[in-house]
Amino acid sequence: MFAIAALNPIAVSFGPFNVRWYGLIIASAVLIAVWLAMREVHRQGLNEDLVYNLILGAIPIAIVSARIYYVVFRWNYYASHPGEIIAIWDGGIAIYGALLGAGLFIWWFCRRHQLSLWQVFDIAAPTVIMAQGIGRWGNFMNQEAYGAITTHRFLTQLHLPTGIINQMLIDGAYRQPTFLYESIWDLLGFILLMTMRHSDHLFKRGEIFLAYVMWYSYGRFFTEGMRTDSLMLGPLRISQVLSVVLFVGALAVLVYRRRTDHSLQWYDVYNSKGDQ
Repeated sequence: MFAIAALNPIAVSFGPFNVRWYGLIIASAVLIAVWLAMREVHRQGLNEDLVYNLILGAIPIAIVSARIYYVVFRWNYYASHPGEIIAIWDGGIAIYGALLGAGLFIWWFCRRHQLSLWQVFDIAAPTVIMAQGIGRWGNFMNQEAYGAITTHRFLTQLHLPTGIINQMLIDGAYRQPTFLYESIWDLLGFILLMTMRHSDHLFKRGEIFLAYVMWYSYGRFFTEGMRTDSLMLGPLRISQVLSVVLFVGALAVLVYRRRTDHSLQWYDVYNSKGDQ
């Protein structure tokens, strides 16, 4: 079998400086997410300047926390290669680290500026899962987040484009495109949440975010189980553990709030400002 060249992960070079597709794809996903979120911020009548300040703080914290999370669970490697700890452009960020770091910052920011935390989370949730779905294509360009060895025939039976099949030839063997499975799951979640968010009397305040947590963690549990590059905690895949905890936790919070807080306001297409 003749060798098939992988796609070049470098988009453009300026002398010794390389701009990688990984960074461009993730940056594009974030920009689209911010644009969509700000449209909803305007629709709900929130202070747009204040929300911009929140976003400008949350994004760098998400990137740093995503990298810290990844390095911590790969410390055996980075302890011997400390110079690579900051080499985020080569890949190696963990979405759960980003979500935890950004979530804590948003919680602090909302408390300080008297913003409704649930309202902000509801605005962010659909756009975040969309960004996650797009961002997985950065993994595709870096040939990472893949699954077990499979066959060329299996990949062609999925009716995948030739470019994707060729990129799944890694270290001499074809691999399961788990990045693609998760990307499709995330983008389906985005469509579902965006559609349901604007349906009368379907969600109460905070439930869009809780639905996002359940949708993403459910899908991530299964795609993570198919991957061969998982971050491990002893014999356990840490992302699977977190997926179970987050799914059960979000479901419990949703049920508890419905049963105990009868003041929760329904979303209304024509009046979405709700509680402030």
